[in-house]
Amino acid sequence: MNNSIVIYSTPTCHFCHQAKEYFTSKGWEFTDVNVAGDIDKQKELVAKSGQFGVPVIIIKDKIIVGFDRAKIDQLMSN
Repeated sequence: MNNSIVIYSTPTCHFCHQAKEYFTSKGWEFTDVNVAGDIDKQKELVAKSGQFGVPVIIIKDKIIVGFDRAKIDQLMSN
């Protein structure tokens, strides 16, 4: 199973910063995909999530739109 965390974010997104700080506080490694100014990454984000808003977090192949700590904790504990 894929246990990696990927977050699609922008440098000015407050909730993106909160999510990344939360992952770091838990000691979880993550891949940050900055979609600001990157058309290919923006298209990838929309293809995966169906929307353009950030953050979009992918954990164990499940998509979370926004910083939903309860859902993140649930997926990381399984």
